[in-house]
Amino acid sequence: MNLRYASASALALVLAMGTIAGAPACGGDKPVNYPQKDAAAGTAVTDNDGAQVGVVEGAGSSGLTGSAKTAYDRGWQAWLAGDLAGAKKGFQEAAAADSKSPAPPYSLGVVQERLGDLAGAQQSYRTAFSSNPDHELSMCAYALSLASAGSAGEADTFLADKRGKKPNSPRLTACSAEAKSLAKDHGTAQQLAQDALRMDPDFKDAMVTIARDHYRARKMDLAKYALQAILDGFGDASPARDKENAEAHLIRGLIFRESGSRAVALSDFEAAVKKRPDMVEALVNLGSMRLEAGNAQEALPVLESATRFQPNSAIAHLNLGDCYRLLGRYADANKEFDQALALDSTLAAAHYDRGLMYLTAPSIPGTNADSQVSTAIKELETYRTMRGPKAQPGVQDDIDDLLNRAKAKQAELKNAAAAPAAAAAPAAGGKDGGK
Repeated sequence: MNLRYASASALALVLAMGTIAGAPACGGDKPVNYPQKDAAAGTAVTDNDGAQVGVVEGAGSSGLTGSAKTAYDRGWQAWLAGDLAGAKKGFQEAAAADSKSPAPPYSLGVVQERLGDLAGAQQSYRTAFSSNPDHELSMCAYALSLASAGSAGEADTFLADKRGKKPNSPRLTACSAEAKSLAKDHGTAQQLAQDALRMDPDFKDAMVTIARDHYRARKMDLAKYALQAILDGFGDASPARDKENAEAHLIRGLIFRESGSRAVALSDFEAAVKKRPDMVEALVNLGSMRLEAGNAQEALPVLESATRFQPNSAIAHLNLGDCYRLLGRYADANKEFDQALALDSTLAAAHYDRGLMYLTAPSIPGTNADSQVSTAIKELETYRTMRGPKAQPGVQDDIDDLLNRAKAKQAELKNAAAAPAAAAAPAAGGKDGGK
């Protein structure tokens, strides 16, 4: 980028990064290694919808002892395995054993958010910062849960109150920037994120918010420039601030995938998952790209992990269903398509994938050839109706060709069934005529 033509927000980022390059270490200079159970300050990790990703990283669990710590560690191990029910139980037991620690209710809230229980998650976050008024991670989680659910005004009021009591908090300021970004107030989001960097030039959450907000605003060049500062740096004078930052790798992967740079996008998604194996958005993108490349077997564990870590993700179930389809596991594929549609009835792609499966599979258990092709036609026509007259820009769904193939196959089956009856008719007529 030629700085003579850079926008004001880009120049502000350059100045912020320049300050970082010459600043002394501020305690967070090294990236947090996942998993990190006992980071008192920690890093808030969110996806591009504002939902919390990290359970324990930065939750402040180091003060737990005895049965509370035992239960919390059990919940943590369950979380690592994608066992959300076990994680929920462990964190609930830890919260019951130590009502003063914010770590168990905060982590419980993240699990509840993954399970789709937003009201329960918000109550858990409130419990966390009520028990410890300095627990900013839970304050931010609560505010972003409100904002991502459409209650931007309530989130803004809450954060304004908290920032009024802590006006020099980079975390709360960056969190306010994220909430503004979710509300599409991109100018305010950029200003607040830069304010957070002025408070703490090493605060990586604010750096990520600058990049993510540019991505949401579709300012891709500015987003890539901000991401370069985080992941690659600008030479010895301004080195990379966090080469392993999972959120930054995710955002850059999305940008490169949209632009058609598949190899680079794939590398970024793999880096994000390596750092944060619980980051569902990265898992889904990595899995779907492997499917597009014809690597269903490699996509399988990634997509299964995505549905474990976020069972209420319709897209994760859709992609896993398509993976099972390609592997010939048709009963499993049907279950995933059903689950995807139960979570999001507007997901037209589920009908497309199921129609394609019924059309191309050699045979599907529980069906005969007639019912199989009839189902294929029904599903493909449902997709075409839901899609509308034209496919979305950039999408080639070959729906008309598939329907023509399905109807031709149906006609062949009818002709084949009619042939024996037609052949028998003259013989029967000849016999009667001879009487």
